[in-house]
Amino acid sequence: MKGVKTVDAYLAAHPEHTAVLEKLRGILVDSGMEETLKWSAPAYVRAGKNVVTLAAFKEHCALWFHQGALMEDAEGRFEDPEEVKSKAKAMRQWRFKTARDVRVRELRAYVKEAMALVDQGRAVAPERGKPGEVPPELDAALRGKARKAFDALSLGKRREYAEYIAEAKREATKGKRIEKILPMIQGGVGLNDKYRK
Repeated sequence: MKGVKTVDAYLAAHPEHTAVLEKLRGILVDSGMEETLKWSAPAYVRAGKNVVTLAAFKEHCALWFHQGALMEDAEGRFEDPEEVKSKAKAMRQWRFKTARDVRVRELRAYVKEAMALVDQGRAVAPERGKPGEVPPELDAALRGKARKAFDALSLGKRREYAEYIAEAKREATKGKRIEKILPMIQGGVGLNDKYRK
């Protein structure tokens, strides 16, 4: 959510989910993690590593566990990764519609397990060296200097741009996205560089 500068402002922007968000936030803050704002959403960090992100959607709220793929999920709370749109293969999502859906004891156990992964230095290794397939729409738009600039980007940055265009369902959306990213590509900037430290 653009324009949000604090976690309090994020919660205030979702009054329909106040009870759920406040309950989830309380558990996460009590865990001892650092609360911050990343990707314009509340994020909870341990030893400089992202552990959990809190998000509000139209129909529900969710916790994204950044290394959820390594977690046991003993209670089967995570959504099917195939059902959840996420490019991050390590992330898993637990959804909540009402404050009653928040099972405090279970959630604390999940958070404790997620923090232990950070303490142990365990993480899903990012895919490296895997070539990305450039969608035809992007390929056609990459001409002259734009093609050279694209080819000069790291494999990971090229893959991010390719996925960004490929995931758009409508042709109009693909066109708008290409229009947005061409100057970034020509500037040698990655799609997600602003989120990297």
